[in-house]
Amino acid sequence: MTESQRTTGFNTRAVHAGQAFEPRTGAVVPPLHFSSTYAQDGIGGLREGYEYGRGGNPTRDALQEQLAALEGGSHAFSFGSGLAAEDGLIRALCSPGDRIVLGNDAYGGTYRLISRVLGPWGIQNAPVDMADLDGVRATVSAGARLVWVETPSNPMMKVTDIAALAEIAHDAGALLVVDNTFASPYLQNPLALGADVVVHSTTKYIGGHSDVVGGAVVLDDAELADKVGFVQFAVGAVSGPMDAFLTTRGLKTLGVRMERHSDNAQRIAEWLVGRPGVEKVLYPGLPEHPGHEVAAKQMRRFGGMISVQFTGGEAAARKVAESTELFTLAESLGGIESLMNYPSEMTHASVKGTELAVPENLVRLSVGIEDADDLIADLDQAISRL
Repeated sequence: MTESQRTTGFNTRAVHAGQAFEPRTGAVVPPLHFSSTYAQDGIGGLREGYEYGRGGNPTRDALQEQLAALEGGSHAFSFGSGLAAEDGLIRALCSPGDRIVLGNDAYGGTYRLISRVLGPWGIQNAPVDMADLDGVRATVSAGARLVWVETPSNPMMKVTDIAALAEIAHDAGALLVVDNTFASPYLQNPLALGADVVVHSTTKYIGGHSDVVGGAVVLDDAELADKVGFVQFAVGAVSGPMDAFLTTRGLKTLGVRMERHSDNAQRIAEWLVGRPGVEKVLYPGLPEHPGHEVAAKQMRRFGGMISVQFTGGEAAARKVAESTELFTLAESLGGIESLMNYPSEMTHASVKGTELAVPENLVRLSVGIEDADDLIADLDQAISRL
């Protein structure tokens, strides 16, 4: 990130970082580079360092510059998916026998990757309640290479004090990794709060339109970045140029979208509180949320994700999930359209029967940018059927 980019506002960086106009024609939108290989000026004479598509692509490089600028990092890597980004990061920074301390409500795919894919390779894991800092300190002091946290978490919407967690991790000689997918770079910047690494599923808010799958790793440490870059190059889990282009296009409007997501979610969360049939509303923007004060301190707004638990148990949650019209029953989150998810059988099915299991009376809302009155009316008709 250049010095001028460090001093400009978020939306200015989102629009301009890595997006210089094409010098030959003056095209304002940089061209999309599909080439898999690049001509050399003699053996080893690389033009701008480009040799082969796995090692570098101008469209992907532009996205990576954009991501680094928005997260306040010096290096960013764009992967083919969020889990590919996590896998590349762990393999770059961990060795067999190392231990990862992660939240006990981590995304099911993250836990599956660490426990079932990397576990047999020798990576150990220790789930812990990240809201209990004393418990985290005790677990980390027993040995950890990485401390891995999502805040807000998926789908229990727990909020963790990133600065406090960074201090605990660093005192124990561990690195802090923050999954910033739910917040996005617009709402929260973990590197500025002491984190060592930020990971994203760019499929979600960064892409923003439910039309591209991707992941990212952002760091502000050259030595760690070299390790991640080597694994990405050697293993090859890069994002393709079209995926990078679509992600860049979505990222340019992240700020204005997150404002609307947050406005809508706040209204819906407040409307849900006290509704007949609703047991609990999990949203950091509510003053009664246990993480509200921390969220207000480290986030710009409270985001577009809400989880709701129903007094009628699993049957009620399933009925609501299958009764909405504007909220589409689907996996994923962070798009402009509103989505409804039943995590216990969908996104978090892989952790059923473990301490990471999601309550069966819970649904997760990804609140889109539609008119809030229409979204509330949709939820009202669905909940009224209980």
